[in-house]
Amino acid sequence: MRRFLVAGNWKMNTNRASGQDLAAALAENAPAAEDGVEILVCPPHPYLTTIADKVSGSGVQVGAQDVYFEAGGAFTGEVAVDMLKDVGCEYVIIGHSERRHVIGETDEIINRKVKAAIAGGVKVILCVGELLSDREGGNTESVLDAQMSGGLADISEQDAKELVIAYEPVWAIGTGVTASPEQAESAHEHLRKWVANRYNSTFSDQIRILYGGSVKADNAETLMGQANVDGALVGGASLKPELFVPIIDAARKLASA
Repeated sequence: MRRFLVAGNWKMNTNRASGQDLAAALAENAPAAEDGVEILVCPPHPYLTTIADKVSGSGVQVGAQDVYFEAGGAFTGEVAVDMLKDVGCEYVIIGHSERRHVIGETDEIINRKVKAAIAGGVKVILCVGELLSDREGGNTESVLDAQMSGGLADISEQDAKELVIAYEPVWAIGTGVTASPEQAESAHEHLRKWVANRYNSTFSDQIRILYGGSVKADNAETLMGQANVDGALVGGASLKPELFVPIIDAARKLASA
């Protein structure tokens, strides 16, 4: 059985004090690593060290929201993979829809970032997802195929062994609209078949695919209870422990069933 991963993407939110309070509450809820559920928080870059120190020794891991593909040097404002490792990051989110559609990242840039993170020993959460116009036009699967092909170009099964996929329909991110369990499962099943066709069925059965897009306490269990949904990448609800912990608890309940 694939281990659930519940990840909180804090985006450009929190300050040092509020981040510490949030991290402390989560660490208290998860004092040790758990067999059935992996817990991750991804704070803004300036607070990575602070949050990593706060959750040290608990079952909460720390990841980053982005990374650059160069090893270091004259790249003002960017952050290298080795820097993330140096401050205790286990994961990095790459290709989030806000990076694609607000910042303007292409599949080529995303692919270079994925390669750099893997080469540097940081696990990748690769985000894919369609716009509302894509879904309404019946193009969801072709968009997912293009993003997967672009993001994973020239990446072998061995290189992708620590990879996590996150399906995030853009129309459901921060809108309060959530994909139905059936919509989520259909997209996740398609992504798993894509992995099987690109690599093999054994690897496809092992890879974790998270759902992201207005995940809340009242829909988490139903969404994560789908056969091909292996956890959640949570935005707004990850900023308050009283909202995030119930999502973790939903994964715990499913893992123990």
